[in-house]
Amino acid sequence: MSDSKRRKPPLVADKRYGSATRTKATKPKSKAAPKKNAANKRTASRKTRKPTRKKGGGGGIIGALRRFIGWVFGLIWGFTWRIGMIVALLIGLAVGLVYTTLPDVTALLDGRARGSVTMLDKDGNVFAWRGDQFGGVVTTETVSPHLKNAVIATEDKRFYRHFGISPRGVASAVRINLSEGRGPLSGHGGSTITQQTAKLLCLGVPYDETQWDSEKAYEDDCRQGSLWRKIKEAVYSMAMEVKYSKDEILTIYLNRAFLGAGARGFEAASQRYFGKSAAEVDPAQAAMLAGLLVAPTRYAPTNNLKRSQDRAQVIVGLMEDQGYLTTAEANGARANPAELSAAAAARAGGYFADWVMSSGPEYFTRNTTEDVIIRTTLDQRIQTSAEEAMNFVFQEKVRKGSKAQAAIVVMSADGAVRGMVGGRKTRVTGAFNRATQALRQTGSAFKPFVYATALELGHSPLDTVVDAPYCLNIPGSGEWCPKNYTNKHYGQVTLTQALKDSLNIPAVKVSEAVGRDLVRKVAADFGIDSDLAAGPALALGASESTLLEMTGAYAGILNGGSSVTPYGLIELQLLGDDTPLMGTGGGIGERVIQTAAAEQLIWMMEKVVSEGSGRRAALPGWQAAGKTGTTQAARDAWFIGFTADYVTGVWMGYDDNTPLSGVTGGGLPAEIWHETMVRVQDGLAPKPLPMRAPVQPTRIPEPKRNKGGGLGDAVDKLLKDIFGGRN
Repeated sequence: MSDSKRRKPPLVADKRYGSATRTKATKPKSKAAPKKNAANKRTASRKTRKPTRKKGGGGGIIGALRRFIGWVFGLIWGFTWRIGMIVALLIGLAVGLVYTTLPDVTALLDGRARGSVTMLDKDGNVFAWRGDQFGGVVTTETVSPHLKNAVIATEDKRFYRHFGISPRGVASAVRINLSEGRGPLSGHGGSTITQQTAKLLCLGVPYDETQWDSEKAYEDDCRQGSLWRKIKEAVYSMAMEVKYSKDEILTIYLNRAFLGAGARGFEAASQRYFGKSAAEVDPAQAAMLAGLLVAPTRYAPTNNLKRSQDRAQVIVGLMEDQGYLTTAEANGARANPAELSAAAAARAGGYFADWVMSSGPEYFTRNTTEDVIIRTTLDQRIQTSAEEAMNFVFQEKVRKGSKAQAAIVVMSADGAVRGMVGGRKTRVTGAFNRATQALRQTGSAFKPFVYATALELGHSPLDTVVDAPYCLNIPGSGEWCPKNYTNKHYGQVTLTQALKDSLNIPAVKVSEAVGRDLVRKVAADFGIDSDLAAGPALALGASESTLLEMTGAYAGILNGGSSVTPYGLIELQLLGDDTPLMGTGGGIGERVIQTAAAEQLIWMMEKVVSEGSGRRAALPGWQAAGKTGTTQAARDAWFIGFTADYVTGVWMGYDDNTPLSGVTGGGLPAEIWHETMVRVQDGLAPKPLPMRAPVQPTRIPEPKRNKGGGLGDAVDKLLKDIFGGRN
């Protein structure tokens, strides 16, 4: 055979690519054949590669390591799910146990340990609250929808979707705390409304006064942030979620939350700040109330209205972002921020309210377990007048930075206190009240009681006494020689002139002549209950007294010579009762001096204002009477006086007894009195003082020098010679 007919051996390329290199002349195979061959080749290829993978990954060190890691993870997983099952079982048991202890929801709405005191002014308007105020129960159905939405938007936007605790919220809070350099549980807590409610309920542990030093200590313990406390709180919260509906939990929260100024619950807060029910608040007011939850005292609008309004703007933004307010509604709330009611804005009578609380029966005031209503003598117009006068004088006439203090009391002639300011900070609660608590030397403000004694014994304001050097021997102290403020002597002067110019020597002489024991008795009968000095310095106001006592004593002069007991409480009753439990605890008492003597004394005291040391207190168009007082080294300065309508007392000094610089009773105290009375008398028709001009002038004989101290036999004889048996 020829070479052309001989079959050629296959090339290497043919072996590699198969039919791809065959010529057209090669006999074609069926169409299914190539697919079969290709499939076979792929199968063969997979079979070829599979053992290779096993060989590379299943043996050796890497394979052993993988098997070990898998075993460890399997062990951990087995341990974890078993522990998880145990923990879940324990939590379930704990939740179930707490569930059985939870009471009906209605028992949790008012959890106060003590009651509240609401004070009404003389016209029946609320002006102050004390204790824990609870305005009444509100529910998620009865409260304003804006308030409900504001609380949820602020405190727990996923409230209706979680099971009592929010892992996402806790994780976020931990992250924020760590980023701000605090511990994971310090600062932001990530608490849900349910958890906050559990904390308000103190995890079901009621307050027991036998177990705690105070209610504050109990509440501080309830607010602990320890890990164990958080665990118990979470269990209690989940039990609440099982026991109560979401709306019931929110209802408890709305009624139990503390919202500043003694308000417990949103109804009390709304009444206190806005004078309306929580069912009626608008978006701006709702935002302000919800903003209190984070820091009630700091954001209370009565403490700082602007700060509270700024906080409310943030809440309005949250409500808008979460769809509770439309853009138009949010803009309206921003443009018209919430304002305080007139009573809340005034915050009038804080010192007065504290005084009423301290002077009333303890079981119905300071430690009441009931809700009490007290009607008082306060006149809010007069109270505001006194506060404005105090602020005006200190802003306009006292050097900047001065630490001097002052106090004011305004009362009617029967002792009904109409206004009280106990210090320069007028809008305070629980502060030291210089009108009622500060015992200070009275100085020359005491002298009217010396002359009242003389007038009662029959002397005339025109009687004379010699103003000349005068000394007395004081047992154990030696010779005592009183001096006038001017260090001058004025010879023979009338009693009126001696009082008008506040001369010291004549006052001591008159006191010694009429008997200082009798002077002490007259002063005490007029209501000056402090321990009065026994020596001759009694006449110069060496004794201490409070401004309230002194003003009450002057009220006794104005009313014709009868004592008064200053009072602020008119009527006390329990909330919901129509019958008062008690009535007025003060008023006019027994007569101290005759009406004629009182009217002559008023005539003398009018000269103090119109012609003498109290001229700065004068009121154009009004008759006014009073007396200045300045103690040794000017540590205390007084002006106490009255018109026909009101008696007002003013004291000024330093709390630490530092001497006043250039201040006497006829200076700044008289100006504070003037500014107060100008405002108090505004709108009233002038009335004449009940005074009587003097008759039958005589001369007060010179008392003999007391060599033995006290009254002594010589003074006793002199008194008998002058007054017979009346001394």
